[in-house]
Amino acid sequence: MQTRRFCDALGREVSVPHPPQRVVSLIPSVTEICFALGAGDRLIAVTRFCSEPPAGVAGKVRVGGEKDPDLGLIRRLEPDLVIANVEENRKSDVEALAASGIPVYVIYPRTVGEGAGLLRDLGNLLGAPAAGEALAPRVEAALKEVAALRAGRAPVRVFCPIWKNPWMGCNQDTYVHDVLVTCGAENITAERPERYPRVTLEEVAAAAPEVILLPDEPFRFGPKHIPLFHVFPAVPAVRDGRVYCIDGKWISWYGPRMAESLPALTRLIRGDPEAARGGTAGTRY
Repeated sequence: MQTRRFCDALGREVSVPHPPQRVVSLIPSVTEICFALGAGDRLIAVTRFCSEPPAGVAGKVRVGGEKDPDLGLIRRLEPDLVIANVEENRKSDVEALAASGIPVYVIYPRTVGEGAGLLRDLGNLLGAPAAGEALAPRVEAALKEVAALRAGRAPVRVFCPIWKNPWMGCNQDTYVHDVLVTCGAENITAERPERYPRVTLEEVAAAAPEVILLPDEPFRFGPKHIPLFHVFPAVPAVRDGRVYCIDGKWISWYGPRMAESLPALTRLIRGDPEAARGGTAGTRY
């Protein structure tokens, strides 16, 4: 089989059988992208958090989580490609697999634009360039739609936590931040020095967000967390009933779903009521 060399996000040259036939994905959003590219049948294993598409991942071998993969199991599966992420997977695991002679291709999209470009990159990596070229324009069209929706509008102050106990936001050096800004938000934790800064609800209240977004991953926020903000009735988001529970994939997954999620999140942030319809959008409380 022919071998091709690819440069990954770490600047490493990775030699991959082309096209790879035995792929392990250590990233839920990449698992979904593999299926969208028509390469789902070549996935031999995924993480326990890989949930999309449900029918596609139902019979796949599970190799643990992003932070605790079973390296022995992965080696026994004899993959010809493992796909990992700088932020979601541990450097030590990537190095251990690579030291075993397994090609490990590491990705690290930092912006929405890079997330769109990943469709082409993975299409080339998986030997499905035409599929990548077909999917990427859909996301690029969504970015143009989002830009039109935002035109002439001031950014909306938004608090979007990613964790509780302690409460944590995200600063401007994160993919989540770029999604929020792209969709018309002013991220109230953008200027914090830590990438995922700890905050108190008192600090959040003082920042006066106009919208509060509670994603269901990585922390599973839901309706039961809404009353925690009711003690701050003067906060614009609370006063105006603009605290939303949203699908966490909207802010943290890259791939073809961005074509729908980016415009929907933009409409939700700017206050379009139809954005909360249909169950896949935010739920207002």
